[in-house]
Amino acid sequence: MSVDVRGKTIVVMGLGESGVAASEFLARRGARVIATDAKTEAELGRAREHLATLRALGVEIVLGGHPPELLRAAEAIVVSPGVPPTLAALEEARRAGVPIIGEVELAARFLKGTLIGVTGTNGKTTVTAWIGDLLARCGYCAHVGGNIGRALVRVIEEVHDARCCVVAELSSFQLETVETLHPRVAVVTNIAPDHLNRHGSLEAYIAAKRRIFRHQTEADWAVLNADDPTVRAMAEATRARVLFFSRQADARIERGVFLRGEEIVLRWEEQERVLAHRSDVPLRGLHNVENALAAIGAMLVGASLMDSRDEPEARPFALARALPVREALRAFPGVEHRLEWVARIEGVDYYNDSKATNVASTLVALEALDGPLVLILGGRDKGDDFTRLRPAVAERAAHVLVLGEAAEKIRVALEDVVPVTRCATLEEAVHAARRLARPGMAVVLSPACASFDMFENFEHRGRVFKEAVRRLAEESSAASREGGDRW
Repeated sequence: MSVDVRGKTIVVMGLGESGVAASEFLARRGARVIATDAKTEAELGRAREHLATLRALGVEIVLGGHPPELLRAAEAIVVSPGVPPTLAALEEARRAGVPIIGEVELAARFLKGTLIGVTGTNGKTTVTAWIGDLLARCGYCAHVGGNIGRALVRVIEEVHDARCCVVAELSSFQLETVETLHPRVAVVTNIAPDHLNRHGSLEAYIAAKRRIFRHQTEADWAVLNADDPTVRAMAEATRARVLFFSRQADARIERGVFLRGEEIVLRWEEQERVLAHRSDVPLRGLHNVENALAAIGAMLVGASLMDSRDEPEARPFALARALPVREALRAFPGVEHRLEWVARIEGVDYYNDSKATNVASTLVALEALDGPLVLILGGRDKGDDFTRLRPAVAERAAHVLVLGEAAEKIRVALEDVVPVTRCATLEEAVHAARRLARPGMAVVLSPACASFDMFENFEHRGRVFKEAVRRLAEESSAASREGGDRW
């Protein structure tokens, strides 16, 4: 699909955030847009709010399926990340010669400025937000979007200056459908089994992640986790220059950002500079030290591409001296729904980690928090192995509450190492957690599952959890004023 879409018939499949954004984006540029979704209008939930706006822009809405004849007749198809590219109707359209791209690829074709792309299994949302925050605090123009919550096509509409930077979180689903996407900086945080129900195998999942390097050149940068063997090996998948990050002070790193004792150090071949200290990382958990290392490295090489004060190879090290890296690092407020402290009620801390949609992410949360915990797990199974939670749950959790489609599978995996109780709703789980937790403990929503069985997305799940906790806090406060007893 060319950049000029005027008068072209384009089908947008899926009416989630990216599908709605793509439909609006294309309609405003003169395309004839037909938006389809497998759900009926009654099943769309909050997405129904956008239908009137889309229709006012001239978008035709087709619900309850994706008619194959409609797809075959299109001049291009834009698929939302939740639509599998192997769908039979898409295969028919592909055989008919219809171009098929994703919303991120659509955005890439209109992008101005420097693109920093962030992918990986865990930490990518935090790293994406942190890079944008560091750049902004160091005086650069930076916009953040993609899988982090705002569709990339919405973000690029705000970028009018080629000197600006766009920092995009990119999921494996989004990377499956990119063709021309060219991140000047590509960051890979780590790799663990995820979305195996969609990709079919770990190898296919990793291959989707590697597509982030597809159009990189020798003038670009890849920022890679040296402590993850799969990610470290990706240095061979890109033509870009490589900057590693490491929590283990890896002596093999010639260029990188790493933790040495309590110091965060930038090594640039023969030179080293202490950038900050571990205590300057404002978020709890060793995984967030790793996220900080990745964000600092990406910020420095990204800024070097937008800066002209030194020779290209020396710029990142020179910028490390010139920019307020330590102060900017300390100021990062964190990311909503990622190990987010919500409240302390009667001596019990409540944490919203709704972003933990796989086992590896929940393990990170368990590592970051001291036990004993009441842990809330469950949702839609993505093909993960819940028995991997057993050692950490046995060590940290006093009780596990399970809900959603995966509840029974999780119960079977954990019931012989910790008491497990099934709950019908998240609100019921919060109330059960209150009864089980004692002062000094924590209640943690870290589901290890997708949210789509009960919620629109992980953000919706996190908001429901926080609202339930807020109501508990109000009840506790009222009972305290009246001299009541929680028991």
